[in-house]
Amino acid sequence: MTPTRKRRLIAVGLILLAVGVATTLTVFALQQNMTYLYTPSEILAGKVPADARFRIGGMVKDQSIERGQSLTVAFVVTDGDGDMRVEYEGILPDLFREKQSVIATGSMQGDRFVATEVLAKHDENYIPRDVAEAMAKAHEKHVKEGNEEPEMENGQ
Repeated sequence: MTPTRKRRLIAVGLILLAVGVATTLTVFALQQNMTYLYTPSEILAGKVPADARFRIGGMVKDQSIERGQSLTVAFVVTDGDGDMRVEYEGILPDLFREKQSVIATGSMQGDRFVATEVLAKHDENYIPRDVAEAMAKAHEKHVKEGNEEPEMENGQ
């Protein structure tokens, strides 16, 4: 092997090694920043990994909003089959209200969800596609298990 050929081989090997390391670091960074969406029924069924950061989606239950001191607020998110208490400290979106579609990002602390971000949608007739699909799956499973079919508002 000539010295020139050997240098090229080393250079190509180092480039491939650098690309492999960069790809690995990118994949790990993306996995850590991913937040999955769960419904209250899925959370209550234990499908959420412990100490995981995730999103909860559903509707704000009627008459469940409790305002605390300053910017502290607690409310219940429901998917029709399960309810989850959410606590948040901060400024809520202007469109946030009861019977409203909501997505909150945060993590579980005991039996309550502590949110770091709350997003609200424009009216009670609109539910984000991911939330609607997750709610439909949870509802189908609930009905298949022989539980009574809950009444849902707005024909949903």
